[in-house]
Parts: sequence; structure tokens; C-alpha cells
Amino acid sequence: MTVSDLRFDDLPSHPPYRYVWETAKLPRTCFRFPAAAGGHELQIAPPYWDSGPHDQPFDISACLTRLSESVIASCSDLRHIDMKRVLVTTTFARNRRPHGLQARITPLRFREGSLIRRIRQRDYQVQRHVVDGRELLYLMTFCLPRFLDLDFDEKMITLFHELFHISPQFDGDIRRHSGRYHVHSHSKCKYDEQMGGLVREYLSNGADPKLHAFMRMTTSQLLSRHGSIRGIVMPRPKILPLPIRAV
Repeated sequence: MTVSDLRFDDLPSHPPYRYVWETAKLPRTCFRFPAAAGGHELQIAPPYWDSGPHDQPFDISACLTRLSESVIASCSDLRHIDMKRVLVTTTFARNRRPHGLQARITPLRFREGSLIRRIRQRDYQVQRHVVDGRELLYLMTFCLPRFLDLDFDEKMITLFHELFHISPQFDGDIRRHSGRYHVHSHSKCKYDEQMGGLVREYLSNGADPKLHAFMRMTTSQLLSRHGSIRGIVMPRPKILPLPIRAV
């Protein structure tokens, strides 16, 4: 038997080659950001911006998932994406500086959707994630509170930016551009300009304001209304060597 023929159920459990969850049991945490307001009083959000029940933590993973579904339904360049196989997660920024990670997309397959990749004469696999019986292909992670402290346009461009990184084949790989700069083409600025155009098209095409109202609010405003911000927290998947089994 070759390594490629191994059943993943036969692989050792430490480290895990596959994580399996039910949606209700996904690892979550509440972010309270005690220094979110810089030592000043929390800002009050305008009442006409809807962000859900005020007596419950604000669930940013759920809200970004619903907004992404709306974006995908409206944007022809993104309709290949199935959000049931994309998990929206959060991570905590170590500082409040505006520069740094805002968001990232993590593919759960190698190039062209391959499950296994050979590196230096050894086969490797990305840890697999299964939620409610469906295997995920991507993790889309937002860095808090940095992402929420962006202005509305920047937040929307960031969301489109990450969604656009998903391969048109929706095979667990990223969208690859021609040439040396295969992630953002030759210019990240031009890439973001393109995303800005998609954002404007989406907003002018009957987008439901209730779905993106929370994107107009800051961390401080959401905290003043909800007390805390809740999100799914997932370790970044590891690339693991597959065991070599004697024939």
C-alpha cells in the first residue's frame, strides 16, 4: 500500500489529521477589549444601525457569514462560493495599531485542490475540518478589534478582498493570477481598487442595509450596545507529514 492509498481513518490521532464539529459546539470566545475605548467612555451607536438584540453578545462570525452570502448572491465573480464550506473565524490582534493583519483566507487544500503534496520525498496533508458532516475548504479569519476599527468602505473592501482570493474552481485552493505575483497580481493597490468597484456595484444593486449596518459601527459602538463581541476561534491548520506504512 502506498501513502496515497492510506485511509485517513487509519491515521494516528496525535496530532489530529481531521477535526469534526457540530455547529453548536464550534470553539467560540467573547472579546471584551477592555482598552477598546482608549480609556474614554464607549461610543454610542446610532439607533438606526441594526446589529441584533442589544442584550446578547454581538456574533461577528454569524453576521459576516450572512453578509458574505448576500455578497456572493449579488456578485457574479463570486457565485462559485458556497459559504457552507467556508468558516468565518476570528483572531485577536496583539495591539491596536491600525497597520497589520486585517483578515486572511486560509485554503484547506494545496494547489489545484490537491489533498496531498509531496515535499522533500515526503507526503503532507493539511488538517481537515468537518462541520455538520460537510468538509470545509476555507477558513476566512478577521483580526479583532483591528478589522472593526476600519471605516465602512475599508471593511467592505477587506471582505470582498478575502472572498475574491477563493479559487474560481472552489476546490480549496486560492485564486492564482498569472506571473510572479500570483496572489494579488502585480499590484495590491490595483487589486483593492478592483474590490472597491465590486463593493460599489453591490451596494448600488439593492443590497439589504440591515445585513451591513454593523459594518458602519466601530468596536467601541458594538461594545456599548452588546457588552462583548463573540466569534468562532479556530487554530490555524497545520501541514502534517503523513506516516509511512510498511507494505
